[in-house]
Amino acid sequence: MTKANPATEEASTESPDNPLSEPCIMVIFGASGDLTKRLLVPSLYNLACDGLLSPHFAVLGSGRSQLDDEAFRAAMASDAEGLRAFHTRHEFDEPAADELLGRFHFQSANIDAEGFAGLKQRVAALDKQYQAQGNVLFYFAMAPRFFGDLCENLHKAGFQSDRGWQRIIVEKPFGTDLDSALALNREILKYWREEQIYRIDHYLGKETVQNLLAFRFSNGMFEPLWNNKYIDNIQFNVCESVDVQGRGGYYDRSGVLRDMMQNHMFQMLSYICMEPPGSFESDAIRNEKAKLLESVRIYSDAEVAENVVRGQYGPSPDRTAEVVRKPGYREEADVDPASKTETFAAAKLHIDNWRWQGVPIYLRSGKALWKRGTEIVIEFKKPPVTLFQGTEIDHLTSNRLVFHIQPYQGIDLLFQAKTPGPTLQLQGVDMSFSYGEAFKSSRYTGYEVMLYACSRGDATLFSRGDLVEAAWRIAQPVLDYWAVAPAPDFPNYTRNSWGPQSAYALLEKDGRRWFEVVTPDVLEESALFKGADPLLLNSVILAMQPLTVSTGEMILEAGEVSSEMYFLCRGEVEVLDARNETLDELGEGDFFGEVGLLMAMPRTASIRAKSLCDLFVLSKKDFTRILRDHPQFAEEIRAIAEQRYALTLQLDSLMQ
Repeated sequence: MTKANPATEEASTESPDNPLSEPCIMVIFGASGDLTKRLLVPSLYNLACDGLLSPHFAVLGSGRSQLDDEAFRAAMASDAEGLRAFHTRHEFDEPAADELLGRFHFQSANIDAEGFAGLKQRVAALDKQYQAQGNVLFYFAMAPRFFGDLCENLHKAGFQSDRGWQRIIVEKPFGTDLDSALALNREILKYWREEQIYRIDHYLGKETVQNLLAFRFSNGMFEPLWNNKYIDNIQFNVCESVDVQGRGGYYDRSGVLRDMMQNHMFQMLSYICMEPPGSFESDAIRNEKAKLLESVRIYSDAEVAENVVRGQYGPSPDRTAEVVRKPGYREEADVDPASKTETFAAAKLHIDNWRWQGVPIYLRSGKALWKRGTEIVIEFKKPPVTLFQGTEIDHLTSNRLVFHIQPYQGIDLLFQAKTPGPTLQLQGVDMSFSYGEAFKSSRYTGYEVMLYACSRGDATLFSRGDLVEAAWRIAQPVLDYWAVAPAPDFPNYTRNSWGPQSAYALLEKDGRRWFEVVTPDVLEESALFKGADPLLLNSVILAMQPLTVSTGEMILEAGEVSSEMYFLCRGEVEVLDARNETLDELGEGDFFGEVGLLMAMPRTASIRAKSLCDLFVLSKKDFTRILRDHPQFAEEIRAIAEQRYALTLQLDSLMQ
């Protein structure tokens, strides 16, 4: 057996707060694939570096490739496509990596009786070498069509024994619809008991997702408000700025409803809305999750048409010769040129139980959107405004609790406070918690927690069969309706926009809006904010309001007195003279309206949307306050405005 290095052994000292993983041989089917190299091996490396991996642990890769142990180790360690390329530590620990990879082995085997007989012998030899106590963890890093054959051949080869434990980890997708999910569960359960099956969704391994339960049930100030008496609506946003990234063949058979909503988003929904469990034991939590999903209303065709919308991204707009046009979904490799597969979906769900009756649950997800970000927004009901009669306050904004899941990880509580001064005026402020600032730790992939939990027999974060089936029962009527109903005019949103207009109409008919979470990286795309102080960026983010403008619509009219400054996030606008002739064009990351806003003078030009535009608007009132708080920002605004318009701005009146 490879000798562990002293540093790793010292770090692996077991303690009640930091117990080791249990001894086992981890057999990975599909070990030469991307999942193993990009996620599983880096996750095992993180566990080893953090002293959580048992010294009685080893990996046996299996596949049809003709590799020996050394060739397999070299492939997993590769600078280009291995651990050194995909690790997530701040610094690469060479001794820890060498020690871990020294425990990697490979067995070439087909999925048949002969192949698994040889596999059985190799596992027995490694079990003796590493003193793994008969414990075996089988990881199915393969397509679901192989799961039945894997389970059957493992059973026939005699892998299930009374010595130690045997568990299997099954990767998603858990079926492609309700019927296939039911069939897959039946096939696996022929040979394995439910308590041996760990259906993995790595999203649940993310610290921010795990924190949802901790936040709810460890903080007494929030759980009493967690009901329809105080909460107006809940929004789940999973926005991806990337396209299908060469996976067109897979995605065209899937779509965002199957790929994202039915699993990741429904899991987060269950954490946010489930009833308090009797304990933190795995079945207690999963029982409550199942009850919650079973309470989600199953839609008829008419209800699907009313409450669910879909979209598909088109190409990026042709703006200038310097900007490379990016293809629409139907132009991607391995995608049907007439594809009706959705790359975007938004839904309004109802939970029919006492806690959530009457509270709409909004979900939205898509690819090739304006930003990357996953957030959960809890919007509380507004208090009565009658208390403020006779003051300058004529409306109140909602308090919001925002969970940032990724890439920014933290929690924001947005509320209102009185601004300094003799009159009663309110301003939106926030209290922020950042994982990166509070906990100085290396970034995990999400798989570490799942592998560690499985090795210790903790199924809390894994899906049970009834949970998978309950999620598909919610999604199936939508899939059935979409299969027969004509799709919208695809493509119906521009690449890197905010998605189709129908998603906004879904909330507007309820008198609500999506709460757009602007992130600092979006602001820094503008030259005005590049490298700006984080406090300044946060002030601007809190003050901005979203606005969508249709093609051809006038945003500003020459001669009108200005009161807003505009930040163009996506789309294009034309700057027009008095004869409506184009003077200039502005695009993503540009801003306009600053001259008139600063000088309180009539607009010198008109601005017209050349395409569908997504903007953020900063009002004069908020802009003045920010300038007072950040004098350097005022100087930057003046410098940029002078360069663009060749005039000097007088800021003194705003700074007084």
